[in-house]
Amino acid sequence: MPSSGITAVDAAAKGMKLERYASGGALLLRRATSAKLVSASSHLLFRATVLATLALVFLFTLHYPSLLSRSFHLSAGGSDGSAGGAHSSSASHRSLLMSSASYGGAVWEKEVRRSARPSRDGGISVLVTGAAGFVGTHCSLALKARGDGVLGLDNFNSYYDPSLKRARQALLASRGVVVLDADINDGLLLEKLFDVAAFTHVLHLAAQAGVRYAMEAPQTYVASNVAGLVSVFEVAAKHADPQPAIVWASSSSVYGLNTDAPFSEDHRTDRPASLYAATKKAGEAIAHTYNHIYGLSITGLRFFTVYGPWGRPDMAYFFFARNIVAGEPITLFRAADGSDARRDFTYIDDVVKGCLGALDTAGKSTGSRSGKKRGPAPLRVYNLGNTSPVPVTRMVAILEKLLGKKANKRIVTMPSNGDVPFTHANVSHAAHDFGYRPTTSLEAGLRHFVDWFVNYYKLDTKIAKGARSSTAADKPAKKKKAAAAMSASS
Repeated sequence: MPSSGITAVDAAAKGMKLERYASGGALLLRRATSAKLVSASSHLLFRATVLATLALVFLFTLHYPSLLSRSFHLSAGGSDGSAGGAHSSSASHRSLLMSSASYGGAVWEKEVRRSARPSRDGGISVLVTGAAGFVGTHCSLALKARGDGVLGLDNFNSYYDPSLKRARQALLASRGVVVLDADINDGLLLEKLFDVAAFTHVLHLAAQAGVRYAMEAPQTYVASNVAGLVSVFEVAAKHADPQPAIVWASSSSVYGLNTDAPFSEDHRTDRPASLYAATKKAGEAIAHTYNHIYGLSITGLRFFTVYGPWGRPDMAYFFFARNIVAGEPITLFRAADGSDARRDFTYIDDVVKGCLGALDTAGKSTGSRSGKKRGPAPLRVYNLGNTSPVPVTRMVAILEKLLGKKANKRIVTMPSNGDVPFTHANVSHAAHDFGYRPTTSLEAGLRHFVDWFVNYYKLDTKIAKGARSSTAADKPAKKKKAAAAMSASS
């Protein structure tokens, strides 16, 4: 009995072991099979992923070829300065979503050539930077109207309302002028443009404007007014063949703390009162270098407080008009001695005549791609002003009359933020060399501005006439309506 009992127990134990071995073996077999399946699936998945990736790369390359050599895109018609400054990331993202026909390629090049081609015998072909800016828009329209070829470039930055710049772009598009949404610091784009179109001239107006804003964002002034200017000069000097003549926007701000009046091109400009002025003074020194080394024909224009229709909202006359209509206060500066600030207000049409006169008399550049120059090239600088400084208080009085409303004025002493107490232009050199003679009075110029201002912002037409003040009964309603219209248009 004991031996048979032991045998039964041993047999049972052996049976359990055999079952475990059998089940373990099955489990190992299943695991091994599963591992093989997973491995095979992984290989298949890897191969499929590689094939899909290659297919996507092929399709991406096929549909977006220009992205491989920097994205050049043609903006649709449609709302600044001034170009200059760097692209926002949203602009780069937008270019990825556009069709291949919108930038680079045959269609893009055809549009560039068409816009840049003169329509008159002897016409010039001009690349206008900052073309959707205030002065750039008016100059582009004037050049196109007389039969010259014009291609615009602007980065539509948000220093002031980009919708105003887009509206200018739409106006230019209606006259046959293409404005590219691009940046002057994009050297490859500039090279591409000179490969596609034979520009005879560059009107370089793109810049970061504004005296006070330089205290908030100094790097934008260096990036646009210094680096951007060098970018334009570099391409014109070393890539364009033949080299174009360049006319560019300096500023009356270069006179800085100069007290001799009227300001003459012969006066010292080594005491800038703001970073903005310093970048423009640096630009004049840089222009001398590129003229001397590379034979570029370069003309600098020192603008004096330009105003008029389609103007810049950051300029005093513009935001004074907005605040007067909206019933908000305006701030007027007085010098430390108690005198009113005075400005040599220059109407846009007079400035445009000066710009076109400078282009027409610029003379040829004398350099080449090889770096050799045939001889000295023109290097010039001119004041473009009105020659008659007016107290800012007088400008406000004219606006009050035209708008039919009194301004709520606050008088303060001028802070040391870069503003100067007065500007006054001597324009004798420009008058002698290309017949520059300003003819528009401040009253006439502001009337043109107010007519545009009221129409653009769709204000009550009675305001435009300025013939009479509102009655006591309708003042509150008109004030509310005007303020609402301004807010909606901002």
